[in-house]
Amino acid sequence: MDKIIILDFGSQYTQLIARKIRELGVYAEIVPFNRYFDKTDVKGIILSGSPSSIYDNDAPLPSREIFEIGLPILGICYGMQVIAKFFSGKIAPSKKREYGPAIIRLKKKNELIDEEIDGSVVWMSHGDRLEELPEGFESVAYTDNSPFAVVQNTKRRIWAVQFHPEVHHSKKGKQILARFVFDICGAEANWNMENFLETQINQIRETVKNKRVIGAVSGGVDSSVVAVLMNKAIGENFIGVFVNNGLLRKNEAQYVLESFKKLGVNIRYVDASELFLERLKGVIDPEKKRKIIGHTFIDVFREIAEEYDDVEFLAQGTLYPDVIESVSVKGPSATIKSHHNVGGLPKDLNFKLIEPLRELFKDEVRRLGKKLGLDDEFINRHPFPGPGLAIRVIGEITQERLNVLREADAIVIEEIKKASVYNDVWQAFAVLLPISTVGVMGDKRTYENVVALRVVESVDGMTADWSRLPYELLGRISNRVINEVEGVNRVVYDISSKPPSTIEWE
Repeated sequence: MDKIIILDFGSQYTQLIARKIRELGVYAEIVPFNRYFDKTDVKGIILSGSPSSIYDNDAPLPSREIFEIGLPILGICYGMQVIAKFFSGKIAPSKKREYGPAIIRLKKKNELIDEEIDGSVVWMSHGDRLEELPEGFESVAYTDNSPFAVVQNTKRRIWAVQFHPEVHHSKKGKQILARFVFDICGAEANWNMENFLETQINQIRETVKNKRVIGAVSGGVDSSVVAVLMNKAIGENFIGVFVNNGLLRKNEAQYVLESFKKLGVNIRYVDASELFLERLKGVIDPEKKRKIIGHTFIDVFREIAEEYDDVEFLAQGTLYPDVIESVSVKGPSATIKSHHNVGGLPKDLNFKLIEPLRELFKDEVRRLGKKLGLDDEFINRHPFPGPGLAIRVIGEITQERLNVLREADAIVIEEIKKASVYNDVWQAFAVLLPISTVGVMGDKRTYENVVALRVVESVDGMTADWSRLPYELLGRISNRVINEVEGVNRVVYDISSKPPSTIEWE
């Protein structure tokens, strides 16, 4: 099977490169910038972006051997700087840093950029830029702020771009990657979700052998897909556990248990809500919330595992956006926030982790779910964070505040579905703010809670924009929440995008 290797220098967008290439039907594998990789069936190498500067004392750099093995190479953003450094080009801080859209202009016809791509929007994100070409390289495209936006050395089979073709905002970025993968590297489109499924099942069986795996099941699409996948791979050796942490949505526990019963997957139910809420009492800092929740989940799983003699593994529905926002795994990426099942796990974890979805995005997980036979209701559920309502109750968590949020959130989802827009948006939910405002109800003064409504549109969760819902729908939601949820007298709408904001408030 043909594959493209992506050397990861820590960019938040590295996995997007792999995702775009996999969408083209070619297998893409991410490896750390400084790690050996098997060259079997490799057709090309891509050097990712990075939060680092090439001038940093500890700037990540690959082995020079990368440029000597004769495979086509594409450098992206920081990857361009790496190429320039190895071949004695000049990199300098740009007089005008470039973050956002730019127009690519064709300077010379080449294999990577053609007339169809000329004049299209590309997405820039850099402070340094190439100022002087290395010997043997030529500029073939530019932008107003980057004279060397695309460079090439056809003799060495090296190309580099200053922008990020992998992000959604580069309008013809996927086409650029396709030209590199197919026209330059000569790869064949011989990878698909069936290959991924078969590979994961084989890997799970090889890893687990005759041991048992305990699985964290929440009812969301990620953990549901993992549960069905594990059940398919190892059958009764998978112990699915649904933990009620007291931070679930309205009627969530009943829905989850009934749904898995229909799927034929045995799920063990554990009500640990009192334990979670006791440990979260008085905690306000969101990072502490996440870590407490992660540690408490592990404590619960450890206790259950002690009832069995041969549980060695913990299966989780971790996705790649969770990983790259939490910790650097394959490259030196920046931490944005810890996820309870990634950065929130204790260092003395006694389980070996199995995370078969770790390098997939939500839309890919949904496609995998279809292959596993999950129905549309499961597959199309909006993402729900592992820490649950703990990170949607801003500030202190109490049973009273959780109840207010549950009722408000149920109304939001009900109205979004009634308006037939549920499947058109990425995520819709309510957030309970840690403030009270003055209102008037029945000619009397009130001083009650504020609920924020968050509805976003996204392709993969890496970037998102707020949804322009009809005013009539917003009005119905606000009216119902204020009138039906005791303790709320104001509803506001969050109109911030990601970045600079995140989708969740904490």
